[in-house]
Amino acid sequence: MKTRRILLVDDNPNDLELALNAFGEMGSDGVEYEVSVAGSGEEAIDMIRAALQRGQEHLPDLVLLDLKMPQMDGLAVLDAIRAQDDLRDIPVVMLTTSGEDRDIRDSYAHGASAYVIKPMDFAQFREAMHTIRSFWTNLNRHPRLN
Repeated sequence: MKTRRILLVDDNPNDLELALNAFGEMGSDGVEYEVSVAGSGEEAIDMIRAALQRGQEHLPDLVLLDLKMPQMDGLAVLDAIRAQDDLRDIPVVMLTTSGEDRDIRDSYAHGASAYVIKPMDFAQFREAMHTIRSFWTNLNRHPRLN
């Protein structure tokens, strides 16, 4: 069974718990999922760099990245990922509460793969997580996952 690694980056413990609960309630789709959590942008970069040192197969297959975080925001994390050749192809989905046009435009300008506004209703949030996971780790053909 193939393992898909997802890195969830968010500074809000409630949002992290919701996302982890949503992932926990989903079926496996015939794929094993390993979800790691980073509570800050700095921690996310440290985790990605540590994974890279262990080898390409340890890198996340998908990063779900909050935009609004203190110290190192989502755009800075995205810039750090896109700046390094070994990391550039990792799909990064911005997962945020902001629906501001500027945030959406800036995210894509910095190399976001997608931009998703977090639904406030848990059932809708769970469905969004399922759709994101299914598309980016199963349906989408990506060189790292084949």
